Amino acid sequence: MHELSESELYQALEYAKSIDEDTGRQIIEQFQLNQTVLAQTIFGIFPNVIAEQDQSMAELFMDLCFDVICVFKHAIGPLPSQNLMGMDWLEKSAELLDTELQSLMTGRPMDDKFRDKLQSRFLERVIDGNSQTGLIKFLNDSIDDFASENPVRVKAIRVTQTMIFVVVQLLGSLYDHADKK
Repeated sequence: MHELSESELYQALEYAKSIDEDTGRQIIEQFQLNQTVLAQTIFGIFPNVIAEQDQSMAELFMDLCFDVICVFKHAIGPLPSQNLMGMDWLEKSAELLDTELQSLMTGRPMDDKFRDKLQSRFLERVIDGNSQTGLIKFLNDSIDDFASENPVRVKAIRVTQTMIFVVVQLLGSLYDHADKK
């Protein structure tokens, strides 16, 4: 998958912002049908992690995830079905990601050497992975802007930006893996 150009990204973001409530609901329902496990992770597990620090940031995160799904759908095409991808790939990706994310969470008990190894592996995978830098910058700016409206939200910026980055990486990997099939 290629990195979206500035014009592709702008058009896709415009598309995402122009969707009415009924169409948005259909997109989410289709996503939940096509990618059940990924949808549960993105809209269930990740927001709960963010909500530990700030509930409103968790809600923003879910809104931004919807935008990401719409951007990929508009710019790249329909999201591949988990049936096409194979449950093994998805389960292994989710398990690895979960373990690596646990290493990023402060306050979670973990051996320091193990934590460092997981964080290094996560960083390597991120660097080697498909990057959508324009999209990530837009999303991070949105998170920063929202957090600046209320000082209580600031403590959740890092985890929210990390989680949104992971969502973009997961979707990019999903499309890449589908292209290989």
